[in-house]
Amino acid sequence: MRSRYSAYVTKNAKYVYHTYASEKKAENPIKEIKDFANSCRFVGLDVVSTNYDDSQGSVEFKAHYFYQNLYCELHEHSRFIKEDDKWRYIDGTILPVADIKVSRNDNCPCGSGKKYKKCHSV
Repeated sequence: MRSRYSAYVTKNAKYVYHTYASEKKAENPIKEIKDFANSCRFVGLDVVSTNYDDSQGSVEFKAHYFYQNLYCELHEHSRFIKEDDKWRYIDGTILPVADIKVSRNDNCPCGSGKKYKKCHSV
């Protein structure tokens, strides 16, 4: 999960694509992955819980990012399977979280203590 998040942060869409399970790759083209990554400014990842055995696993996480002037949180319970001895993302259940509209003079929701305009504003 952390490597997928890092790939989104660095906009490495090919890496994200290759971490999908074989059966899911056609549904997730590199261009769409790249478009999403380019539209966001990622600011943090919290891994809530993990569970796995030899062939499958799950990760509950919260990815924090800015999209335009919204502070967003992707809270997901993801499922992974092992293919060719590597963990591959199969699917996930997204838990609803309200986006927060951020104005220039608001405190930045990332927790830095700075104003948004001095922290994560573009």
